Amino acid sequence: MDMPRSPRRPTPGQRALADALARGEPFLGSGVETLSANVYIDPERYEAEQRQIFDKVPHLLGPSALLPEKRQAVAHDGYGTPLILIRDDDGKAHLFANVCRHRGTRLIDSHEPVPAKRIVCPYHAWAYKPDGELTGMPRADCFPDFDKGTHGLREFPCVEAGGLIWWSKNDDADFTDAEALGPDLDAFGLGDLYLYKRRTHDVPANWKLFVDAFLESYHVQRLHAATIAPFFADGITVADYIGVHQRAAVGREAYLAEIDRDDWGQLRKAVTYSYQLFPASVIIVSPDYINLLVGMPQGVGRTLIEDFMLIPEKPTTNEAEAHWQRSWDLLDGGTFGAEDFGAAALCHRGLESGEIEQVVLGKLEHGIADFHRKIEAAL
Repeated sequence: MDMPRSPRRPTPGQRALADALARGEPFLGSGVETLSANVYIDPERYEAEQRQIFDKVPHLLGPSALLPEKRQAVAHDGYGTPLILIRDDDGKAHLFANVCRHRGTRLIDSHEPVPAKRIVCPYHAWAYKPDGELTGMPRADCFPDFDKGTHGLREFPCVEAGGLIWWSKNDDADFTDAEALGPDLDAFGLGDLYLYKRRTHDVPANWKLFVDAFLESYHVQRLHAATIAPFFADGITVADYIGVHQRAAVGREAYLAEIDRDDWGQLRKAVTYSYQLFPASVIIVSPDYINLLVGMPQGVGRTLIEDFMLIPEKPTTNEAEAHWQRSWDLLDGGTFGAEDFGAAALCHRGLESGEIEQVVLGKLEHGIADFHRKIEAAL
């Protein structure tokens, strides 16, 4: 018999941020800071970021819910490397190059999950197990003395923690900070959620302009005046760090002072938590669902951003479907797509004009300055 699950509770770090909000202690910088406009528009700077950051550190691939079943696989090309994400017979996630070891043929071409008891090359039918082992070669007699054991699919480091799947091109990548997020994400039950919808936005902006938008609350009452601004107080944000990743919270201090902040249901209605996952992804936690935004740089002025919306369970009624569709439309099409991503594109157009040499950051925007200091350290 399954034991009943204990009620979820906030982690000490999540509770501490809520307490700071209740005390009215906003996360403010000490003064005005500036950044060179070139950090967003210089092609040489962009190439250095690709070599020193995106080719080395762990970064996010997607939620565990992207592959909910064993023996499923999906193609992923957003980071410029052809990848296959697959679950083996035991449910373990693996990440392989989407390239046959025979003649280099692309093995899977679907960006939606497909059954994958075996991965079979469409050209000459070489076959691989879900753990990457080469198991089948038609007319093996034509390959005398060929060692199948050394010709499995090329595997990349891949870690699944807290309902997220991380990867790196670097065999020596350190996933410690990614794994440290696990308890916080488990508190939200992220790994148990259902993937309702996903969409990739092609945004004509530098990847850091996308991230910047989620590191400050200064814009919320202005940019989001027609969408989510009524839900939030102006500029009342607290934040801290889990390794290189920022954890932040916004809420109304008067309401927070009245509720039981150990009651996770009450707390999630009162506080919106967000996480900036270094280098280029964001989690936004709403009271009953989660959006995961994965940024994938394509060029100095172009970023793909995949939005995943995760909900408690698959909708089974028309009413439930309508409820979740409204939430999806509000955030993906409105708040994120039209407003945040649109603002990033407008910023990029202005910066690439060369009319300003520096951007100015006020006390409500110092999270951006901290983020850029991390980038400098990585470079």
